[in-house]
Amino acid sequence: MRIAVIVNAAAGRRASAVPAARRLAIARDVLARAGVDHEVSATEYAGHARDLARQAIERGAGTIVAWGGDGTVNEVGSVVAFTGAALAIVPGGSGNGLAYALGVPRDPSEALRHALSSAERRIDAGEIGGRLFFNLAGFGFDAHVAELFARRGSRGLRGYVAIAARELCAFRPPRLRITTERGSEERALLLLVVANGTQWGRGARIAPHARLDDGLLDLVAVAPRSVISTAVQIPRLFRGRIDRASGIATEQVTGVRIGGEPPLRFHVDGEPLRSHAPDLTVRVHPGALRVRA
Repeated sequence: MRIAVIVNAAAGRRASAVPAARRLAIARDVLARAGVDHEVSATEYAGHARDLARQAIERGAGTIVAWGGDGTVNEVGSVVAFTGAALAIVPGGSGNGLAYALGVPRDPSEALRHALSSAERRIDAGEIGGRLFFNLAGFGFDAHVAELFARRGSRGLRGYVAIAARELCAFRPPRLRITTERGSEERALLLLVVANGTQWGRGARIAPHARLDDGLLDLVAVAPRSVISTAVQIPRLFRGRIDRASGIATEQVTGVRIGGEPPLRFHVDGEPLRSHAPDLTVRVHPGALRVRA
């Protein structure tokens, strides 16, 4: 089995982050000790992880390891999906939502050994506006924060939380139109999450009952609320009980159409995007991605 490790040198830049050169050395050491045929490379520009993953598969790699945050995992996973190769993860970002949902160890060496010892399993992929996602997509406040976080150009959980706290008071919830097989409704929402996985990361479970392999996506609609009300509900988020809070509605779907006033701002696995279409179609691809976790 040939393994390719793709390291995002910029992911999770903070004082405690493992330097890029050290990440490369750790990967080479662990795989060499395991006697595994391998290649290790680092990204050099935005979107490079996609190119590296594609090239690795062409060279016969059966497992592609994404070492980085949710964005890196999305880039690599989008190439690996619908192929015979499998994705593995070394968490190295600010949120690491999919890695947490899959139970991947946080220590890099342990995560690599976990990838080597784990059997393959299949998980679903979501698709929105032609882009795949494997953990969460969303509209409203989390998309707004994701856009500001990316524009800021820095990394780290503290930076993300600081932006969210600052913006919560001034954010104006958009009116979103949600159309499923049960009908259509339009209303203002603080955020609308389309969940394949359970959490943003760090245990913040916005969709506590979502499953990665059930062939369904969980819609979580959060009505506008005061800053105080939002703060009061935060403990529920980390206890896996946010669905019990008032003003939060959940629904499981295989597909949904989401519309609003253009440009529609949304994110896929934390990457901010904009669409000038009047609405976006979301669907699930059951078992589209092989993972080693």
